[in-house]
Amino acid sequence: MSRIDLFKEHLSAKRAVKIIAGIDNFDIDNVKKVVNAAQASGASAIDICADETIISEVRSMTDMPIFVSSIVPSELVRAVELGADAIEFGNFDVLYKKGISFTKEQVLSLVDETIEMLGSDRVFFSVTIPGEISIADQIDLARSLEERGIDLIQTEGHFSADSQADGVRGLMERAELTISNTIEITRNVEIPVMTATGINPTTAPFAFAAGASAIGCGSCINKMNSEISMIATAKQLVEIAIRNSEKIAELV
Repeated sequence: MSRIDLFKEHLSAKRAVKIIAGIDNFDIDNVKKVVNAAQASGASAIDICADETIISEVRSMTDMPIFVSSIVPSELVRAVELGADAIEFGNFDVLYKKGISFTKEQVLSLVDETIEMLGSDRVFFSVTIPGEISIADQIDLARSLEERGIDLIQTEGHFSADSQADGVRGLMERAELTISNTIEITRNVEIPVMTATGINPTTAPFAFAAGASAIGCGSCINKMNSEISMIATAKQLVEIAIRNSEKIAELV
């Protein structure tokens, strides 16, 4: 059984949890802590940046499925050569902070370029649908990705530098858009959907209720200072995902 098969099994059972170190996180010490938390919690996969040193280091320390995220086709292809089990085109938050955004046409063009560069070395391929484009364009993009044989779609919300409300309300406000995008996209494609942006132990149940087969969780873990807290939070997320799978199994 290949490493990615674990993630695929969890995806099929609608209990996949991808722990995200960050597309722009080049702090190797922090990345190692995030990987350790993901591994200790029984998460389904870890998602890291496309830095070659970090990819090699993480590959040497874990047999977990490794996603590598980038918006540069050549970096994604190189990641596969270095041992990545899956590639993720997207995780655009870092670009939004710089005032950069993507259209559906740009995403499709870069995805096509990546597929062409991979050739026969096709690997599990996930694509983030920009949360900044209209829902009509998101659905159209999702359908086009499905036609291309993409394995997983990741939804996201809208980046905002504005201050948020305190407590649970603030957590829900950040996750609201990505959850609504999940509902719309799962109604229009057959391939599995992962919900990301603002997903944490408070909002994760809503993502699964919206139809997600997986959740992508980053800042609620990688921004923590304590590795113990990282592990505890990751375990909470995995437990939520397992409960979702159990509920679905009871209904079958």
